[in-house]
Amino acid sequence: MLGTLRAGGLRPRVLPAGTRAAAEREATAAVAAGTGAVVAIGGDGAAHAGLQAVAGTGVPLAVVPAGTGNDLALALGVPADPVAAARAAAEDLRAGQTRAVDAGRTGDRWWATVLCCGFDSAVTDRANRLRWPRGPRRYDVAVLAELARLRPRELTVVLDGAERTLPVRLVAVGNTSWYGGGMRVCPAADPADGVFDVTVVGPVSRRELVRTRSRLTAGTHVEHPAVTVHRARRVGLAGQGLTAYADGEPVAPLPATSVCVPGALTVVGTGR
Repeated sequence: MLGTLRAGGLRPRVLPAGTRAAAEREATAAVAAGTGAVVAIGGDGAAHAGLQAVAGTGVPLAVVPAGTGNDLALALGVPADPVAAARAAAEDLRAGQTRAVDAGRTGDRWWATVLCCGFDSAVTDRANRLRWPRGPRRYDVAVLAELARLRPRELTVVLDGAERTLPVRLVAVGNTSWYGGGMRVCPAADPADGVFDVTVVGPVSRRELVRTRSRLTAGTHVEHPAVTVHRARRVGLAGQGLTAYADGEPVAPLPATSVCVPGALTVVGTGR
């Protein structure tokens, strides 16, 4: 990948980091030193780390998908092949092709794709702990494991000040459509409209949850009677013993409030 970036006329510098926290520190220092862009090579976790450094600065983030979940790359129209993505990133950086998109902010954490809570956050947590299999199949294994311990969750959801407490299976707050390795949990989400799409899945049986999940790839789960979709700029979530995940990373224990910040992230490319 570095060779591809160099062949494209860039002078990449590798940031040494063995942990997410170290990657964020190194990227933040690079931005403060005046780097022209941050290139995240990996999955959504790598992009999430880069996002902490560039959000709100105008420094562009380029994504080269090479991880378990590559949902931000998918949402931005980045080529799925890492070499092709690196080549496109180099071309766009040389041409100055960038665009501004929205980003979510929860406490002091930025995120770009989907913030989830409930069954799906439990699945993400388990998937992150698994060492096998690699790729999107890891999420399938995690789903089966979490189904065995499925139970309703009582959650308080606050949408732009309107509060409701209800039993749910999952809540997904979408800045973009995809999460979990290509599932369209918030199919109409647009990262340039200044508002979140919020998908709420109410109480359903294990069998119905599996059936609903199988429709996530196409985004047709929103037609299920247990699913409701909302739009809000500010989303509060509160519940016992739950953690919110975003970009596949733990963001905050509940209660937590997320805000859509218009144009906070500059990304490479104009979409393909």
